[in-house]
Formats: sequence, structure tokens, C-alpha cells
Amino acid sequence: MERTDKPSTAGVDTSVGRKNRLAIHPSPGPHNALWYYSQLTGGYARVARNAALIQLARYSPSMPLKNMLYRLVGMRVAPHAAVGLMVMFDVFFPQDVTLGENCVIGYNSTILCHEFTRHEWRRGPVVIGRDVTIGANCTVLPGVVLGDGAIISAMSLVNRDVPPGAFVGGVPIRPLR
Repeated sequence: MERTDKPSTAGVDTSVGRKNRLAIHPSPGPHNALWYYSQLTGGYARVARNAALIQLARYSPSMPLKNMLYRLVGMRVAPHAAVGLMVMFDVFFPQDVTLGENCVIGYNSTILCHEFTRHEWRRGPVVIGRDVTIGANCTVLPGVVLGDGAIISAMSLVNRDVPPGAFVGGVPIRPLR
């Protein structure tokens, strides 16, 4: 029986591009925006809880346990999403991450939903579609949508959307075939 609650890139507006999906805010004070993360993210306790649960999931060999822990921090995770050892998800805004059915995220990759800079901070959702494969040691930046069936080569910087079925890699990514 086919489930209908599986995350997918269907219905996500990919015509606007990553930068248009980012909410950009000035630093709330005279210092770089990271100094103010507790007031921007819901407080120290929330970030500490997210960090502890995500860190526990990073080392867990059990996919069902990992996925449960990710759901506890607010991520939308399809039933058969597979996250490799040591993958690091955004501890400030994990609720902005969506993992599609049968996606695979390789060892030691990083998925970010925020960027702190000297004068501003940015936040954007990351949507990883169905049957997406992300190789080891990749970094996915905020606001990126990875279309269903996309393949990301190991050690890539994903700084823009990837169309469904595309094969990309490099720093920054470019089409590989």
C-alpha cells in the first residue's frame, strides 16, 4: 500500500532558486550575528536539546532510531530515509529540514539551514527529495532543494538547487553528466 505522507520535492517551487528562499535579517546588535544565536533560535536550552539529540543520532547504527531522533527535533523524515554515520544536521533550525523517501545521505555530510555572517544572518529550508543520493563529506547550504532522484558526488558543496534526476558534484557543484 502506498503511503501519501512521504516527503518529496513535488509541490516545492524550484523556480525561485535558493537565494529567494532565504530569509535574510540584519545582525540584532553591533557584533557578528552568531553572538546573538540564542535570541534568534529559541534559546540555549532548545539549541542544547537539538544538539544532544542530533549528536546521539550521528553515532547510532540504527536507522529507525536515527529517524525517530530527527523527528523529535522537528525534522520531516520519510519512513525509509537513510542517514549515514556522522552526518551533521543544523542544530539551530532542524525543523527546516525535509528528508524524502529512500534518500541516502553519506558519511560525515553537513546539512545547514542557516548562515551567520558579520552583518546579517540567513535562514532557509533544505528539501531532499525521494531517492536522492548524497555522497560522503558533502555540505548542503540553506535554501537548497534536491530534486527527486538527484545524485550528489562525494565531497561536493551544494550551493544551488539540483533538478530531479541530475548528477552533480564539485566545489561548487556542476553537472557531471
